[in-house]
Amino acid sequence: MMGSIRLSMRRLQDSATTRFLLMNLFLETGTEQSKNNLVVRCSTGYCADFAISGLSMLSVIIETRNDEDALARTLGPLVAGAVEGIIREVIVCDLGSTDRTHRVADAMGCEFVPSGGVPAGIRLARADWLLLLEPGSRLCAGWMEAVIHHANATDRPARFTRSRLERPSFLSRLLASRRPLVDGLLIQRMQALKLAQAHGDAATIARKVSAKRLSGEIFLAQPA
Repeated sequence: MMGSIRLSMRRLQDSATTRFLLMNLFLETGTEQSKNNLVVRCSTGYCADFAISGLSMLSVIIETRNDEDALARTLGPLVAGAVEGIIREVIVCDLGSTDRTHRVADAMGCEFVPSGGVPAGIRLARADWLLLLEPGSRLCAGWMEAVIHHANATDRPARFTRSRLERPSFLSRLLASRRPLVDGLLIQRMQALKLAQAHGDAATIARKVSAKRLSGEIFLAQPA
């Protein structure tokens, strides 16, 4: 059955990110507009009605190094969050890329930080909640509902559940277990700031938190 997600358009802004994401949204789903709402009909069968009135609650932070293709894959599933206004900004924290990562970030309206990694992005973030993602990972349908439910229930950090549709090999599972951000990390900005001041890299920050498990799922980034 084809589901529907009703998205408020009140906070939609005229930015490069919005234009790019809306273009992909129209290409990948069937849509129709009615008054102030955009009705998105999804082939996934997922159905939800988000009554959050344009809440801007998330700064997404992605650390990159020569990840132009992986970055584009990660940004795609953030379409609904950008349209809805849940995502306030996307900050791409680079570690010396020599490919076109900077151009991808710029074309999609992201804020590009050329040095400093995730700690630099945390210091620049403006939302109360941060979502740290690996380039190449992809959030599955339903991630917004899971994040909103968690943020309304607790202030603890959380990680996504790995998609049940994936069938990774033993080697892939072993390598993934060594990457602290493989499942993403949802964390309040103030806690992240304290960790960033005490620890100098994303891996250590992620390992220092005890996180709950979100019901929302994620496709893992594939190792290069």
